[in-house]
Amino acid sequence: MSRHIQVTFDAHDPKSLSTFWREALGYIHPGPPGVDLPEGADPLAAWDDFLAQLGVPEAERNTKSAIEDPEGHGPRVFFQQVPEGKVAKNRVHLDVRAAPGLQGEARMAALESECTRLVTLGATRLHRSDPEPPMNAGFIVMTDPEGNEFCLD
Repeated sequence: MSRHIQVTFDAHDPKSLSTFWREALGYIHPGPPGVDLPEGADPLAAWDDFLAQLGVPEAERNTKSAIEDPEGHGPRVFFQQVPEGKVAKNRVHLDVRAAPGLQGEARMAALESECTRLVTLGATRLHRSDPEPPMNAGFIVMTDPEGNEFCLD
């Protein structure tokens, strides 16, 4: 029997980091439990209202956030606020599959295009590894806005 997983990020600013990853992955922010959001409603605003109604102090409303695959295939991604900053290289990282099935220059062009899009969202490009067949198809190493490494693959 397989298990579902959730990927959890420690974060300084869970709402901002979840918004970056929402855009990077094409995910959505789910609405609060028991709240039916009208089409086009902002789920983050709905969470603010929901937490205010529960009496959660404003200073504590950005301690957690989550995003989900709208098609239900990918893992849920959870963001939790922690007091310390990132101090070392990740031991686990995400590979964002931006060029599945592509090879050579077409693959690297697709990765470069996605890299440009993610930089406009707040990511930082670290370096590019060009293809070295047969074992390396090429990838780009980046960091998210809080410095967590990931690869465009």
